[in-house]
Amino acid sequence: MDSDLGAKVKKLRIAHGLTQEDVAKALEVTPGYISNVENGRNLMTLRMLSYYAELTGVSLDYLAGSVDKSYQNTALDNEIMQIVQKLDVDSKEKLISTLRIWFAENK
Repeated sequence: MDSDLGAKVKKLRIAHGLTQEDVAKALEVTPGYISNVENGRNLMTLRMLSYYAELTGVSLDYLAGSVDKSYQNTALDNEIMQIVQKLDVDSKEKLISTLRIWFAENK
């Protein structure tokens, strides 16, 4: 996690005109918990980060910081596989043809 998570949390809270009490109520935690996060004494769990990102309209990676490059590649591969698995045979054949053309043009 980014070492400036608390600063990001506080900045976003203020930018949205929210009090610590407002955020605590939305996330079903105590205002003291939010204060501790903002002051770097606590880190938010992944679930809390996700809720906070949704509450403030930012991406989870903005709050959490950069993702390790190898993990990012693996996640992209998994996403591609999930999409391809949902395609029918005809669509898969079209995709393969398109990829072959695309790779040939980019050599």
